[in-house]
Amino acid sequence: MSALHPARPVPTVWEPRTYPGSLAHLSTARADLSRDLAGFDGDLVETVLLCASELFANCVEYTDSGRRDGEVMRFLAWESDRIRIGFTDNGGSGGLPRIPAERSDDEWAWAEGQRGLLMVETLSTAWGYLSSAPWADLGTHVWAEFPIPPGAPTPQHLAAYVFTTLHRVVTLEP
Repeated sequence: MSALHPARPVPTVWEPRTYPGSLAHLSTARADLSRDLAGFDGDLVETVLLCASELFANCVEYTDSGRRDGEVMRFLAWESDRIRIGFTDNGGSGGLPRIPAERSDDEWAWAEGQRGLLMVETLSTAWGYLSSAPWADLGTHVWAEFPIPPGAPTPQHLAAYVFTTLHRVVTLEP
């Protein structure tokens, strides 16, 4: 292990963040993620942001998260050699995330949609999903992992659990 990457026996886990299920909130989700990953290699952060944008958008576009009062929940963790990002939707899609396998190269060249998971698969070392309650279609958690290159900068100040919710002190007027 190099001096830049001392052994990390405990992963860092950020408190989950919940966003309204609207593409209008994608910029907020990206800004939060960028802040949470401050101190990591810039190229790594940009790759995670790109894939996170796609996963968030899929939750909104293809599930009940995009309906009125829908939500998308973000999960983030850092282990010694990788970052894992995940999003959980509200279910209701009736299907599971997949990359269409039945397209020819020509069909892929002209396709206007369903390229996002292909991009996530290409840019990550692994991706997958877990059904929250497969018997009831109550949501799917889609995740992707990204390697931290050896010698790449990493923050040294992060605790094992990072609180991400802003807490405000409320003062009561007499």
